[in-house]
Amino acid sequence: MTQAPLLSIVAPCHNEEEGLREFCRRAAAAAQSVAGDAFELILVDDGSSDGTWEIISDLAAKVPEVLGVRLLRNHGHQLASTAGLSVSRGERVLLIDADLQDPPELLLMMMPILERGADVVYGQRTRREGETWFKLASASLFYRALSKLASVTIPRDTGDFRLMRRRVVDILLAMPERDRFIRGMVSWIGGKQVALPYERDARFAGTTKYPLRKMINFALDAITSFSTTPLRMATWLGMISAGVAVALLVYTFVRWLEGETVTGWSSIMAAVSAFSAIQLICIGIIGEYLGRLVQESKKRPMFMIETILRGSEHAELSTVFPEMSAGDKRAALDAAFASGEPQSQKTSRIG
Repeated sequence: MTQAPLLSIVAPCHNEEEGLREFCRRAAAAAQSVAGDAFELILVDDGSSDGTWEIISDLAAKVPEVLGVRLLRNHGHQLASTAGLSVSRGERVLLIDADLQDPPELLLMMMPILERGADVVYGQRTRREGETWFKLASASLFYRALSKLASVTIPRDTGDFRLMRRRVVDILLAMPERDRFIRGMVSWIGGKQVALPYERDARFAGTTKYPLRKMINFALDAITSFSTTPLRMATWLGMISAGVAVALLVYTFVRWLEGETVTGWSSIMAAVSAFSAIQLICIGIIGEYLGRLVQESKKRPMFMIETILRGSEHAELSTVFPEMSAGDKRAALDAAFASGEPQSQKTSRIG
């Protein structure tokens, strides 16, 4: 069994060929500053259509600390992050995006906080460079709505950029849900979690991988994963609608007793349309939760790994790897590379 590294850096990558080498250079330099050579840099290719995997393969062949993970298809940021965490072996694990919006150098500030007793150190954005007013406004609205709706306290203005102890990562990986909201799941775990305020940089290269459609889906996953308040809101909407309908019925009956006929189809159609809209909204809310229950009940693998690359050696893992316990996963990884070249024989660095 190979010795576990002190630090694992996990970075999901989707079409990041333009800035990936620079990210690796900066991440490796930061890791060496706090862990020497006792670190691993895990790059997860989440179904990229550009040259991302070729760059990962080249880096893995030259740098002993680089571990490449290629998924069979694009699973999305949250599951790609989960795949990277599942193959990590470090006692400390940094989850970070590869677009360099979150500076890897902040690891030098995070590690001492963790060593002083924190379980999680998460980056909290005080400023976001290079983003549109719509993205800033929608993100602000989302985090504030989530903080009101969620059943656990989820810090505002945070992403998945965080340094975690091994025990937190193992608990996170033991959670079986497929529609994952990692920052909320980590908050749910509890322990001592400390914020590190920082200014988020603009993307080093490329374009955002979160268009409006994905942002909406992500927000729905977050809310439905950590709050049943929308279901209660649907119940209250139904009760209010029923009350209004009864009041209209009484009003119409009283007017009929007085010999007055309520005329006009416009008011009737408006009332029917309003009640129909409320009913559809309630059905939609219930459908969101029911759909997630259906997906969970299928128990499909969360992600599918095509290959793992260390140096020039490729390894394939069992399809049940995502469902294994933390200890079994590390044993499977050690077995997959049991005959590989010792890392000490490679000396190339990212430059």
